[in-house]
Amino acid sequence: MIGVIGGSGLYEMEGLEQVERVRLQTPFGDPSDEFITGVLNGVQLAFLPRHGRGHRHLPSEVNYRANIYGMKTLGVERIISVSAVGSLKEAIVPGHIVIPDQFIDRTRGLRRDSFFGEGIVAHAGFADPTCACLSNTLSRAALGAGATVHRGGTYICMEGPAFSSRAESFMYRSLGGDIIGMTNLTEAKLAREAEICYGVIALSTDYDCWHDSHEDVTVDAILAVMHQNVTMAKEIIRQAIHAAVAERSCSCASAMQHAIVTDRTLIPAETAEKLGPIVGKYLKQGV
Repeated sequence: MIGVIGGSGLYEMEGLEQVERVRLQTPFGDPSDEFITGVLNGVQLAFLPRHGRGHRHLPSEVNYRANIYGMKTLGVERIISVSAVGSLKEAIVPGHIVIPDQFIDRTRGLRRDSFFGEGIVAHAGFADPTCACLSNTLSRAALGAGATVHRGGTYICMEGPAFSSRAESFMYRSLGGDIIGMTNLTEAKLAREAEICYGVIALSTDYDCWHDSHEDVTVDAILAVMHQNVTMAKEIIRQAIHAAVAERSCSCASAMQHAIVTDRTLIPAETAEKLGPIVGKYLKQGV
């Protein structure tokens, strides 16, 4: 099954058949909204609006753990995440698509970005935060859909909800950032722990506020570009899903095999039960 997490402006997928609404409760609380499951062009899909329908949750308020946990329990093996971003590079013009492969964390520790703790310690490998196989599929699909696509790039994940100051925008450029947003890094960390392939369709909507020949970023400006971008994102998803469900040849499915360092005999039963859908296969003694 393919999971789609929709960001600003993407709240549903036209053409989805056999539609069901699934409300899940997780040990980590409630997801952002109901999951919409169905079949798109013959492929099973689960869709979730990241900020809830009507855009009710701030980036810092999104229950990322519940969202990814819910995807895992539904049987999702790959997540396509769609989000609006600001451009930090001249070449990434508003309206372009970016498939990022790196992140820099500029959140402030307000978010719960790991399933672990409460008696179990694990350290996931995160050198390459997105799935290269899925990202390549998304890049090819974007080209096939007629988009101007940038394969690769560094996503600065800031806290928000306010946009960058001008000084911050220049600093992010000096750090090597290509795009800036407020959500995807947290999802990527949790998807890695859940052994789910994760790829991003980043929709460039503006030049942040560093560009002196463009107006400063505003919600109105973002929404003006977003409508066109969301239509393109949906077409990319349609073109990508068949290739995305091919047999997994990446390492995402075994990302946590050697990540748990806690003595299995010391893991609290309640914690082990809670993490069963995530890493239950690794919690047996001797594994």
